[in-house]
Amino acid sequence: MSVQERKQRERADRERLIVATARELAEQQGWDAVTTRRLAERIEYSQPVLYSHFRGKREIIGAVALEGATEMAAALRAATPAADGPRARVTALARTYLDFAVHNPAVYDAMFQLDGGLAFANEDTPQPLKDAFGALLETLGEVAGEGVHPALFTEVFWAALHGLATLTRAGRLPPEDTGPRVDLLVDRLAMI
Repeated sequence: MSVQERKQRERADRERLIVATARELAEQQGWDAVTTRRLAERIEYSQPVLYSHFRGKREIIGAVALEGATEMAAALRAATPAADGPRARVTALARTYLDFAVHNPAVYDAMFQLDGGLAFANEDTPQPLKDAFGALLETLGEVAGEGVHPALFTEVFWAALHGLATLTRAGRLPPEDTGPRVDLLVDRLAMI
């Protein structure tokens, strides 16, 4: 391995460590606890080293969001193949989405609540975000209905899931009613 390759590998390892540490700190104490000073202390590098990877907290949030989008896409795609029929696939997709939001609150916030400097719904949208939307579209597109654009249907269904996730996490909806809400969403919005 050349010196240049080793330096690139070390840089990538440091970047992964910064993102993993930020994510861990955010999951434990919330995003307000994630500061460059605290991250530098935890990873045992100086703040200038941290700034050589990310210009600040906003970029770190964006990196966590991209990592989360990749994980969400994988989880959504893994949830649907074993389901028998369109209704079961959409139900599995919805439950997996909501479970992801519950079990990864800081990541979910980085993806959808905080400013990570990422573009959504345009040409500059990073590929992991497109992939996460694509994972929704793959299942939801098949139940959009005649005359309904599959991407538009997916956006509306996603908005409903996001609303359920956000309101449940905020304690405004009781979590024990998540199953009936998903059933209602699938039955009435997807009409399957």
